Amino acid sequence: MLKKVFGSAVFGVEATTVTVEVNVDKGVGYHLVGLPDNAIKESNFRIAAALQNNGYKIPGKKIIINMSPADLRKEGSAYDLTLAIGILASTDQIKAEGLEEYLIMGELSLDGTLQPIKGALPIAVKARKKVIKVLYCQPRMPKKLLL
Repeated sequence: MLKKVFGSAVFGVEATTVTVEVNVDKGVGYHLVGLPDNAIKESNFRIAAALQNNGYKIPGKKIIINMSPADLRKEGSAYDLTLAIGILASTDQIKAEGLEEYLIMGELSLDGTLQPIKGALPIAVKARKKVIKVLYCQPRMPKKLLL
């Protein structure tokens, strides 16, 4: 089942929206496309451990993830939460209603704990301009960044 979630890429002081499409289908494998760097390609290990350690299941099916725009380089582990939410929504382990209203960002530890990410301020500014909500929780986040 295909689901879309949204994240953000930060370049300098500007953020741009990244659409993450997750499709789970018959077959096996984990395929990530759309110019992800190595940290994002390795995210499947962090995501699998975080989900399993919190009672969710990794589907024994083929997972295809497209990050667009495809010509924009995506960097860092801040997309862990974006990808995890996409996988959970596409496998009906969480409700997907309203996900299009959020920019979802956060690095996951193996136990599912969220870690700080770079670029929180430009992401929050971008979300406010687009009148959407931001879902990334990080330790000691200034209250003025919470929308």
